[in-house]
Amino acid sequence: MSSVPHSFSARRFDQALVAQALDDALATGASTPVLAISGLQGSGKSTLAAQVVDLARTRGLRAAALSIDDTYLTRAQRQRLADRIHPLLATRGPPGTHDLPLALSTLDAARSGNAFAMPRFDKLADERVPEMQWNQIDGPLDLLVFEGWFLGTPAEDEDALLTPLNALERDADADGSWRRWCNQSLADDYPALWQRFDRLWFLQPPGFSVVPHWRWQQEQALQQASPGRTSMSRAQVERFVQFYERVSRQALRSLPGIADRVIALDAQRQPLLD
Repeated sequence: MSSVPHSFSARRFDQALVAQALDDALATGASTPVLAISGLQGSGKSTLAAQVVDLARTRGLRAAALSIDDTYLTRAQRQRLADRIHPLLATRGPPGTHDLPLALSTLDAARSGNAFAMPRFDKLADERVPEMQWNQIDGPLDLLVFEGWFLGTPAEDEDALLTPLNALERDADADGSWRRWCNQSLADDYPALWQRFDRLWFLQPPGFSVVPHWRWQQEQALQQASPGRTSMSRAQVERFVQFYERVSRQALRSLPGIADRVIALDAQRQPLLD
């Protein structure tokens, strides 16, 4: 899974909640259940995924976590999309910038009990880690936790794409061709991945307005973990999250009615009591 330090999250999730997530996945009866944890940038999904895996291992189970971020297209692949379709597709993140055959084959290998390698993506380098450095899973897993910022999110209606949401869409996608292409990719290509989930949990923030701050904290944590490497500035982060805003808002609208479990969070990423 992506190596975001645990210190990024305000606090780890309560162990009772972690146990509920693990038990919910195991209750599906699948030989290798896939527990999907969806949550906008900075919501703590990587932390929760790691905690579920840790708890599973204390019970003697073989478990692993994978992020959809680790299946991004390579920089060269995204540049080809940028040259052929729209310049904004050089930037990782939105639907259409993932290697879906890689994601599907990884989940299918995990579910089949075969040996496989876990893809990895280096966000500071903005490049996929060479395959020889991927983590090898040698035998069948009892659980795979799959986390990502928009897992399970459906496409928007075409009419919703007409009006730009932010400065990025207004200035760099004036004709709407980038957002239409991403939305069509979300409609056509991602449902096959969503269908691999046995359970879907959604970490629900109070609104999109908290995401730029959460993403800035994440960037600072990445930089602290690799102090000799260049990270984004605050202004760059503010622009970067605009690439994610449209699908993030669609996730906020739609996932509460789709997910098997919704965990509402406050602005400090603390789960709110039911």
